[in-house]
Amino acid sequence: MSKKNIVSSVREIAEEILNSTEMELFDIEYVKEGPFKYLRIYIDKPGGITVDDTADISRILNKKLDEIDLIDEQYFLEVSSPGVERAFKKEADYINNIGNVVEAKFYKPIDGKKSVTGVLKEKGDNNIVIESGEDVIKIELNELAKINRVIEEF
Repeated sequence: MSKKNIVSSVREIAEEILNSTEMELFDIEYVKEGPFKYLRIYIDKPGGITVDDTADISRILNKKLDEIDLIDEQYFLEVSSPGVERAFKKEADYINNIGNVVEAKFYKPIDGKKSVTGVLKEKGDNNIVIESGEDVIKIELNELAKINRVIEEF
């Protein structure tokens, strides 16, 4: 089974499991690192997830994956939080971070820069606005390679 099909099938299973909880699926990765393969499931819920949440979902998901024998090679299953500085994937990630410091990386330089760090001011249908120092930069979503929240250190 292809990597894409594995991720798609696991997504369906994980969403079915999570539907009965207040948790939501954030992302899935199936990656090879060195000689090992990892199936990483990122989950979240309002207020954040706990170690018990990840352990419970890991146990349930592991049992289900073993039952259907979806992946025919050895892998490690990891269930965790996507983290505070996670990349934005959904509309809600942008909306929930308006007013927070973000780092945006671009596919091509904008005004000579490959990235910008500043306060996310707005989220439009196809763009965002970031205030960085004196500059206010409007960025089209299709120009963004990655954007994530940055936790400021004091």
